[in-house]
Amino acid sequence: MAIDDLLTQRIIAVIERTMKMPAGRVQPASTFDELAIDSLDGINIAFALESEFDVNIPDDSLPRMRSVADIVAGIGSLLAVKTDPQPPAPAAAPPKESTAAAPPEGDAGETQA
Repeated sequence: MAIDDLLTQRIIAVIERTMKMPAGRVQPASTFDELAIDSLDGINIAFALESEFDVNIPDDSLPRMRSVADIVAGIGSLLAVKTDPQPPAPAAAPPKESTAAAPPEGDAGETQA
């Protein structure tokens, strides 16, 4: 079984468990409308998915989750970032010290009155 198929099956299992649906009710092509999943149900599903996959689903992406396929794509992207993080940005180089000699203390060219 391909990784995408395994991911899809896990997501379907989370949806069925969260929504207390019988096994086999949710299909990879199912939409939330077909499954009578409203926005509050979608939030509960998102929490369950975050727990299942140890990811953080951004709040602004929740309205775009309208089907099983949407969820599979989103969780797949989050997992890809999680397993292949970007390398950290290189640390800034320390400032170079000036090669010009600093004037001796008390001889900064100040005029005393």
